[in-house]
Amino acid sequence: MMDQPSAIEIITAVREFIEKQAITQLSGRTAFHARVAANALAIVGRQLEKSPVLDALEMKGLEDILDQKGSPEELNRLLCTRIRSGEIDTTEASVAAHLIRTTLLKVEIDQPTYSGYVHTPHRQA
Repeated sequence: MMDQPSAIEIITAVREFIEKQAITQLSGRTAFHARVAANALAIVGRQLEKSPVLDALEMKGLEDILDQKGSPEELNRLLCTRIRSGEIDTTEASVAAHLIRTTLLKVEIDQPTYSGYVHTPHRQA
């Protein structure tokens, strides 16, 4: 196991270098791709930082709704199957709350500055 720097610190340093130094020296398509790379690093950094807690919240919601254990993939697939078949009603308060919460948790990692997320009253912040 590495002691210092952490994966998050390395990702942050590379992202900041791209944003603050490299992009200023670039133009056109290369600058665009550098911004895309910096954004990808920001997403990976947020995943490393936040995913353990957010994944646990999603699993708790899935287990509560489905009343069973399994992998996230298995439980999400089962939830989709049961919603599609009509066995689970998405208008039920606990199901709707889970779907909204899970969506917002994913947006928190992928697009935390998205205006629809920033202005939602359900935001985790």
